[in-house]
Amino acid sequence: MTSTGEEQGRAGPPLWWTRRRDVVVDVALATVSAAECAWEGVRFAREAGIPVAAGVLFGAVVGATLVLRRRWPIAVVLVGIAVAPAETGFLLSVVGMYSLASSEVPRRIIAALASMSLLATFVVMYLKTRGDVEADPSLVVALSGFVAVALTVPPVLLGLYIGARRRLMESLQERADSLERELSLLADRAEERAEWARTEERTRIAREMHDVVAHRVSLMVVHAAALEAVAAKDPARAAKNAALVGDMGRQALTELREMLGVLRAAPKPAVAVAAAVAVATAGPVGVGGAEEGPTLAELEALVGQSRAAGMAVEMVVQGDGAGTVYAAEVEQTAYRVVQEALTNCHKHAPGARVVVRVAHREGEVAMQVENGPCEGAADGVGLPSGGNGLVGMRERVLGLGGVFVSGPTDAGGFRVSAVLPVR
Repeated sequence: MTSTGEEQGRAGPPLWWTRRRDVVVDVALATVSAAECAWEGVRFAREAGIPVAAGVLFGAVVGATLVLRRRWPIAVVLVGIAVAPAETGFLLSVVGMYSLASSEVPRRIIAALASMSLLATFVVMYLKTRGDVEADPSLVVALSGFVAVALTVPPVLLGLYIGARRRLMESLQERADSLERELSLLADRAEERAEWARTEERTRIAREMHDVVAHRVSLMVVHAAALEAVAAKDPARAAKNAALVGDMGRQALTELREMLGVLRAAPKPAVAVAAAVAVATAGPVGVGGAEEGPTLAELEALVGQSRAAGMAVEMVVQGDGAGTVYAAEVEQTAYRVVQEALTNCHKHAPGARVVVRVAHREGEVAMQVENGPCEGAADGVGLPSGGNGLVGMRERVLGLGGVFVSGPTDAGGFRVSAVLPVR
């Protein structure tokens, strides 16, 4: 324990008290009660024929027991009942009954002790009144009963009220503390969900940037390599490749500008909050969100761009659902899978024959991009690879509840397959 803790321990209330104010109140009440009982002990000593000093000492000890009213209220009440025949301990009896009723003692014990105190007070008052005055017995009984009730019932009722009120306040305090802890926990959980949502959104944006930019830039590098090779031998073809490089660059800039425009757009607070809650509670969002993106209908143009770059690409569409428009996230994910697979073919399998298959089935659409053995150098055009292509494709497909498989073929090529549910 530190010195500060020791000082705080010494500064705290002693024994069973919880507050210093309680110590002061109980000591003051015990002092007054001891003085009262000591004063009444003089009369009791004279009537009992014992030394006055013994009566005073007895009364002081009996009255001082009131200091124990918070720790042992039952004992205080029993002492008050025991000294009732000596006609002493008025304050002791009243305050003891109040302390007993306001404590956590079971109600049956409170009722039993209150009844004993009531009966003892009634008997003492009846005997004293009958001996002091000549009156009708019914009047003596009524007067004794009134005094007994007046000295017993009000302290008990007040104690029951104070005890119930204290327990209510403690219950409300506990509920308030519990609510505060729950709110703190909910705030922490909301912060965790918001951080998770931000992480997911950053991952999604990085994936979109990779897919949009990598494919266009890869084609530009391929065309630039071809332009460098034929610049001196075939000026016409070099000019054609230069035009294609310009087209690819403009398309990449356009798509990049559109994406940055979406990121810069400040959504309304209510929309942002609803989106954050939806992300936090519903799980990963669809890969493109609600914004417009590429569709399956644009795959032919995508394949044509690869053909223009010198790749031998064959596209096969199967099923009766050709031309069917699916949900935006399904269309965009299917397009991005094929796009990234073709980009990987440019990077890792230059000169290889590539087959793109799209199958429309009942309740799902499947894509497969397979290339044959590489006939050229794998790094012939110097395209860098970050290793995120297959990871991004897998995340997109699994995010929509689909199936993604990739790996080398027996013929020495590579195959990427994905199946997406359309509902």
